[in-house]
Formats: sequence, C-alpha cells, structure tokens
Amino acid sequence: MIKIKFGPRTWILIVCLAMAFLAISPSFSKGVVIRSIEQNSTAFTEGLRQGMEINSINGVEIKDIEDYTRIVSELDKNQDNRLEITTSEGDFVFINNGVPSISVSDIPKTNIKTGLDLSGGARALVKASNVSLDETELNDLVAITEERLNTFGISDVVVRPVSDLSGENFMLIEIAGATPQDLRDLIGQQGVFKAAIGNKTVFEGGKGKDISDVCRNDATCSGIRGCFQQEGGYYCTFSFTLYLTEDAAKRHASMTNELPLDQSGQYLSEKLNLHVDGILVDSLLISSDLRGQVTTQISIQGSGEGTTQELALENSKNEMKKLQTILITGSLPYKLEIVKLDSISPTLGKQFTQSLIYLGLFVFAAVSVAIFVKYRKVKLTLAVMLTMFSEAVLTLGIAALIRWNLDAPGIAGIIAGIGTGVNDQIVILDESTSSKNDRSSVKERIKRALFIIVGAFFTIIAAMLPLFWAGAGLLRGFALTTILGVTIGILITRPAFAEIVRKVEEK
Repeated sequence: MIKIKFGPRTWILIVCLAMAFLAISPSFSKGVVIRSIEQNSTAFTEGLRQGMEINSINGVEIKDIEDYTRIVSELDKNQDNRLEITTSEGDFVFINNGVPSISVSDIPKTNIKTGLDLSGGARALVKASNVSLDETELNDLVAITEERLNTFGISDVVVRPVSDLSGENFMLIEIAGATPQDLRDLIGQQGVFKAAIGNKTVFEGGKGKDISDVCRNDATCSGIRGCFQQEGGYYCTFSFTLYLTEDAAKRHASMTNELPLDQSGQYLSEKLNLHVDGILVDSLLISSDLRGQVTTQISIQGSGEGTTQELALENSKNEMKKLQTILITGSLPYKLEIVKLDSISPTLGKQFTQSLIYLGLFVFAAVSVAIFVKYRKVKLTLAVMLTMFSEAVLTLGIAALIRWNLDAPGIAGIIAGIGTGVNDQIVILDESTSSKNDRSSVKERIKRALFIIVGAFFTIIAAMLPLFWAGAGLLRGFALTTILGVTIGILITRPAFAEIVRKVEEK
C-alpha cells in the first residue's frame, strides 16, 4: 500500500490547480450564444444582447448551432408570426418581426478565448499611409476605428495598437467570421462624417474642422439626465454640450433661421442628421431656441430604451458615448494602408486545434516513456507527468482569467514552457539521483539544481520580452504564454516537483 504525504509546496500546487480549473470552468451547457446583434434592430430594443445563451425557440430545445439553423429555416418557411426565444437571462417574445437579425455560435465549452487561428476570421495589420504616428495618435486611431466598426454593426471585433522592434506603430484588427474582402471594405474607406439639415451640410467632423470640442468627462455638461417608465419598458435621457467653431455656428444659424417649429413647439421641423460614409447613424432634434442663433455651444440630447431600467441606462450611456466619439472624431484621421492580411476558416481552425491536441498527447506520452527508460522509477515518472499536466492547466487557467485570446503562437508558447519545465525537471532528477559519491544531502543537491533553474528562468524572460514587439506584436501570444509557463514553473511546479523528488529519494 502506497502512503502519500503531501508537503506544503505540493499543497500549494494542488490549490492552484483547483483555482485554475475554476477559471477555465468546463461547461456542458447546450444551446447557442449570441455573437453579434444589430443595435438598431427590434431584437436589441427588446433586450437581446451579445453573450446571451439561447436555449429554445418556440418551446423547441436548441442543443447546438445545427439545431438553431434548422429551426430558423423552418420558421422562415412557415412564416410564423410569433417567436418566443428562451435565453439564459429570460424569455423574449417577438410578434410579426420574423427571425431576429443576430449571429450565433455554439456555446464555448470553457472560458478559454481562442484567437482567429482557432476560431476563424480575418486579421489585418494596417498603418497610416505616409504618416508616422506617435503612441497618442495611434491610440486615438484605434479608438476611432473601433467605434467606426461598431457603428457599422460589427461587435465581434478586436482592435489594438502594436509596434515592431524598429519602433514603427501599427494597428491590428481582428474580426471573427469576416472575410478578407469584408476587412478591405471596412478599412479601405476613410469614413467622412457630416451633420446635415435636409440635404445641406451644417458641419463636418472631427475636431479641428467645424467642431472645436465635445464635453465628455465633465458632469456639468455631459451625463444621464433621468430615467422614466413607458409602455413596454423604460427610457433614459442624456445630454452633452457640443462646441462649434465660429464659422460652423454662423452656418447653423443661417440654415435654421427659416425653419418652422414642429407640432410640439419645442423643436424645429427639421432634424440634424448625422452621416458616416453616407450612412445615417442618428437624427437629433433641434431645440426651438437655437433657430437663427449664432451659438458655438449646442446641447445634444438623446435617449436609450430597454425593457428594464438597467438596460435603458446602459443603452443611454452607450448611445451618448457613440455620439460623442463620432462628433469629436468623425472620419478616420488618416488614410490606412494594409500591410498584412490573413484569413482563417473556422473549419481549418477546428482541424488545427484537433491536430494540436493530438500532438500534445503524443509529446506527453513520448516524454513520459523517455523519463521512465532513463530513471526506471514509476514514482519519478508520474511526478514528471503530473508537473507537465499542471503547468499546462495553470497556464490555461491564467489565460482564461485574464481573457487572453489563445492563438497558434500562444499554444506554441505553452508547449515551449512545458519543454523548459521538462528540462528543469531532468536537472533536478540528475542532481538528486546520479551523484552517489556526493556526500551532500538530497535536499542540498536539489537546492543546487534550483539555483541553476532560476538562472535559466531569467535568461528565458530576457529572451522573450523583445518578442512582445517583434513582428508588430504578432508573436506577443508566444512571448506571453512562454513567460507565464516558466513563471508558473519557477514559483509553483518546480518547488512542488523538487519536494516530491526529495521525499521519494529520501525513502
């Protein structure tokens, strides 16, 4: 009978493994999850949101995306005027609206987020044409681009700044489920912003043209003004101040001077229409006291609706933020050039994931056999296998916790971290078992091994840090997961492994 007595370092490893499993949270839920939804659609107004899980439609259980596709196609044929959708956050009923304009995918089996290499989509590395951007300008471009993509109804998108080793700045755009042509169309246009009354342009965006500033972070001139109940739900109102240049203010006064009032007497008969690339994104009421007035300060008002007060408040804040961003930025400030364009199909990504899993299992088995052949001890072989498994789980747990998109370079980093771990474990095993003439204790020999391992750790960290910027950030996943793997090893798994080896050898 084998008696197992865990030391404190081994217990630390066990506790960390339990926490990693909680972070990964394996799921066996059935259904589909909403990936994106048009913000101006009836479904969005009624409360459907990205991330909700759909469990059934009209009482028919949804197990996966195949079930959803089949049921939706049958609804289109039958032209049913009532649609009841059961989600993880309640039931939603639609009458005479057809199938909601949403895109769905299978519910993720874990909290681990996968990048385009595994889930499929398009990725573009872009830069400003003939202009060198500093960090502040690049961050502004990222914010403008992200808002613009969301304005066009794209929600499953990642936009972030990256740079290469030479210091040149780029913008990385990833869109799940998109094609290269979709991405070219979306970022190939600069995006002209115009505010018009009828067919006449009042002012153009962004800041530095007709708009001098937009109040955003001052509660005295920007914020939610109140929430009210209405039939079928709630709505919350907001307002913020827009500062025009003197020329734009005179133009606005001239265009509104002859406009009559509407039936309420509080607003003008025409609205201020906001366009991006010729697409109407919003229409704003013009207060009657602004008719014919040359004023550089205009109060922009609007509202957001929802089935609950919380949803209405959230929608109102999002709508205000969207308008503020559009008004202060308008079009993209630079013409963009696509440096690199990649496309990964979901099928290829799935096959790639399966191949990686099979490769990992093969490497795991091969290393275990090699360790057993070399040391001829089952307990030591099991200790190496446990450590390899632990490092992989802990790295995935941290990736899930920080919501890191795991892509092919990231998985390569995990494998590199495990490989480094096996090398360190062999150093510990050799120090503890091979030197029979060494009169020092097993504990002292293991300390020498750990000293060597710590030196190698800092060498690996120094080598990985430049990869955060190499290839304009495309290798960042490899660098991060490698650093995570070796850090987990030096702090958690190596001490636990050394403790297990010491107990085995002392016996």
